Amino acid sequence: MSVIVVGDLGVDVLVAPAAPPAPGADVPARIRRTPGGAGANTAAWLARLGAAPTLVARVGDDEAGRGAVAGLAAAGVGTAVAVDPDLPTCTVLVLLDPPASGGGHGERTMYSDRGAAGRLAPADLDPALLAGAAHLHLSGYVLADPSSREAGLFALTAAREAGLTTSLDPQPAEDPALLRGILDRVDLLLPNLDELAALTGSRDPGSAWALVQDGAGAVAVTLGAAGAVWVDFHGPQYVTAEPVDVVDPTGAGDAFDAGVIAARLRGADGRSAAAAGCRTAARAVARAGGGPGP
Repeated sequence: MSVIVVGDLGVDVLVAPAAPPAPGADVPARIRRTPGGAGANTAAWLARLGAAPTLVARVGDDEAGRGAVAGLAAAGVGTAVAVDPDLPTCTVLVLLDPPASGGGHGERTMYSDRGAAGRLAPADLDPALLAGAAHLHLSGYVLADPSSREAGLFALTAAREAGLTTSLDPQPAEDPALLRGILDRVDLLLPNLDELAALTGSRDPGSAWALVQDGAGAVAVTLGAAGAVWVDFHGPQYVTAEPVDVVDPTGAGDAFDAGVIAARLRGADGRSAAAAGCRTAARAVARAGGGPGP
């Protein structure tokens, strides 16, 4: 199951404060660096699930970029990564909420500097990579940033022409008209409820039917702790999430994407694929960082 993933590769700096922040105060916190980037997270989970992913990305000419590429290779992910001579590797500061009574960090705020990832270009995707691949997955951050948008559109078009199936996580759906205009190139759309609302004007999971009518082959909507819903021409099919103690929600959607894609490539039906996505997301939130770890 060869999968091409087009998206960001970088470093996450996770800040887990021991108490709520206070202006002028020195708040104790646990701070760690982990591999990051939505595309990289999905690729790493795909490798953990037995697929053969290759990540197409762009990093800076720095230690962070070299370390991120080496980490992915160690995780079993092929890398087709361009090196930008000017901009630094993508870095995301993830500020977790202080622990709740159960001890976990339920929500987070992210401060993102895409750096070199914002310069991803069509030339960074070698069409030869598509030969023999089964599927291409595109991270929506590539489309959301005007500086890398052309690369995302090129990837979807090239994959279609090469006969691959495709998936798209819209992530920051800042240009709904753009996304709805390319749904005929997308076999599987993977939004959360906020992204669904940006695309349809409604947080009702049933509104995903409009996206199928616009051309998407199917839509798998993540509902957070409530699970997910698969929507295609046969109607909506709901699945529940596995109960889990949330340590870090970073990358839950990226892991869900990997679970759904891997299951579909093995021939699973829509409902089973959504359930597989929920299981993978549960594994993700039960540990720190967006990827599967060692």
